Amino acid sequence: MGFHRRLVPSGFDRGASAALCVLSATAAALGAVPASAVPHDDTRAEVDRLYEQAEQATEAYNKADERADTLRKQVSTAQDRIARQQERINSMREALGSLAGAQYRAGGLDPSLALLFSDDPDDYLDKAAALDRISAHQAGELKDLQEAMRELTQERVEAAGQLSELEKSRKAVATHKRTVEKKLARARELLNSLPSAERAAYDRASRSGRADMPDLGGVVPPNARAGAAVAAARGALGKPYVWGSTGPSGFDCSGLMVWSYRQAGVSLPRTSQAQRHAGRQVPLSQAQPGDLVTYRSDASHVGMYVGNGQVIHAPYPGAPVRYDPVGMMPGATVTRV
Repeated sequence: MGFHRRLVPSGFDRGASAALCVLSATAAALGAVPASAVPHDDTRAEVDRLYEQAEQATEAYNKADERADTLRKQVSTAQDRIARQQERINSMREALGSLAGAQYRAGGLDPSLALLFSDDPDDYLDKAAALDRISAHQAGELKDLQEAMRELTQERVEAAGQLSELEKSRKAVATHKRTVEKKLARARELLNSLPSAERAAYDRASRSGRADMPDLGGVVPPNARAGAAVAAARGALGKPYVWGSTGPSGFDCSGLMVWSYRQAGVSLPRTSQAQRHAGRQVPLSQAQPGDLVTYRSDASHVGMYVGNGQVIHAPYPGAPVRYDPVGMMPGATVTRV
């Protein structure tokens, strides 16, 4: 995700989940200040801060949503496995029932009496040997059934735990979503309180227009994979910022990286924090086209380096995917995928 306006140190070196606690604690105070009572410089600084907080909450939302997807798949797999195990147990019970019936029919009398009254002792001994084999097989089947039932019980316990985690993750997604929406609404309210000229200055137009394209002549990606990712990112120029989205019609900051590298056949993690560690870190002075550039100590924003000191990124709501200088924000870290 990408909410930023100027090079203001973030002051946040916490993860997105910790930031959520800060956001909820300050929400009342923020809402209590009338927009008209805030000086213009302070208003712009407050908008910057709200965008940054919303960005952190969006990455937390992305992480929770990714976790929910993983848990949904795990729960579905567990339910399928439980159903198959239950079918196996049912079949084993039926087989044991058949064995028990055969045993009853073959061994209705005490063995000594059966031998005494048998017209053909040899035939009886053959049947007795067969009965012993049936009993041994039955014992083995019973042991297998008991083990299968223990496994089924364990799988049901694990599935119940996964369902509980899934419900927690769903709640986390909803919480982060509300936090983002609240911060963005407050930022819009403050922006609307500015005089039109200052608001226009803040809402810089996208620099991806033909007349203001950065000079990327002679820039060559280091390999085909990076080239495909850069081409995809450039193809997204002008697309709107849509928080929580991985395209193709709109993106948040980490979503743009996921989509761009997907076009190159590479699967990236969903969040900017995880993307910081999705490859080998290199010095900013050695950045090459296709490298990921994360910002701030908490890596809550990410863009793609495209050469000549420029990145492509999804900045913030209202600002489409565009070029900006690689030094646009503090704490840049370069990751080579």
